Amino acid sequence: MPFLLAISVGNTRTAVGSFHGDDLHVTQHLPNDDVAAIVKAAAAQWEHRGDDEAEVVIASVNDPVATAVEARLASELHTDIWRLGRDIEVPIGRCLDEGATPGQDRLLVAAAAFGMFKQAVIVVDAGTAVTVDFIDGEGVFHGGAIAPGAQMQLDALHGRTAQLPQLRFARPSDDEAFGRNTEAAMQLGVFEGIRGLTQALVERYASSYRAFPLVIATGGDAEAIFSDSELVTRVVPDLVLRGILQAVRSAAEAE
Repeated sequence: MPFLLAISVGNTRTAVGSFHGDDLHVTQHLPNDDVAAIVKAAAAQWEHRGDDEAEVVIASVNDPVATAVEARLASELHTDIWRLGRDIEVPIGRCLDEGATPGQDRLLVAAAAFGMFKQAVIVVDAGTAVTVDFIDGEGVFHGGAIAPGAQMQLDALHGRTAQLPQLRFARPSDDEAFGRNTEAAMQLGVFEGIRGLTQALVERYASSYRAFPLVIATGGDAEAIFSDSELVTRVVPDLVLRGILQAVRSAAEAE
């Protein structure tokens, strides 16, 4: 696959990235309420495909936005647009309850993580929501846990109380152990809450698996939350886009 335009439509933002072979050259993250900007970014990246074979693939956990993006891109680029789940499947085994429907983003980051490391791995995706999922040593996705993301927690604190302010999430200061004002206390509570949640879940999964897997983090808040974590082996940006590449290659090999 010489060139792949990969688009992942999340709950609130869309990631647009272009691969030349294995290399992810450009990544942009745009709000879902600006479909025109998403299409413009994708079209600009498409212009760099050169004369090579090229494909466009969309993954989505927000189908109304993905459908709008697909329709406009098909008109703009004059090429077929492939959708995960409709045209291409995510290449990962699943050990889940009958009828369970995990989001494509969870499956894609799981497939990408196992494809990278080829061993049991726990993937923490810190975005709109925080997901902590387990993939065993055979590459089988076992599910995991879903919790509110950092910004969602801050929004809920503001929306469900009379006096707590509206804040944008930011990493608390490393120089101060205590939140000595309301804003600092909120940031610290959310930050350490997500880290503590992750620690507890990793220990739970490791106890069940009887081994301690690698722990990988991805998502928009991963660097801020886990960059200095002794628990997390590596922060891998845009793992969901790498999962799209994995899915495309697996589909090509199956033909």
